[in-house]
Amino acid sequence: MPLAVTLRACENVLMRRGWRNLAFAGVVSGFVTLFAGMLAGCKQAAPPTPLSALNAQQARGHGVFQAHCSQCHNDRVNEPLHGPALLGVFKKPALPSGAPANDERVTNTIVNGHNLMPALGDSVDSADRDDLLAYLHTL
Repeated sequence: MPLAVTLRACENVLMRRGWRNLAFAGVVSGFVTLFAGMLAGCKQAAPPTPLSALNAQQARGHGVFQAHCSQCHNDRVNEPLHGPALLGVFKKPALPSGAPANDERVTNTIVNGHNLMPALGDSVDSADRDDLLAYLHTL
């Protein structure tokens, strides 16, 4: 796998930041941060559950995601769209906001919005929210 692809997929923040600094900021700071990240190691995130392997609830949640979330969030690739990518959202200790990555906080964000994310409130009923959460756990 090419180095750039490996580092983009890496869950080690220091390695990703070092690669970004190397590419954009400066050679010395980039190499220092990249070296620190290499010492810490690179942990690859587990791939999402294939769509063909989703159970009925998760498949319904994928439909909810496509209808309400996909215009702003990527779900199966770790590249931001208009909002952060949601790949591995529950596999990380915190959401991009810094809040804990748990059902309660994600549901609160869906219902009430956060920063630029609009509140979905009543446009998504509780059954659809449960299905959406089940799907997000597969990422």
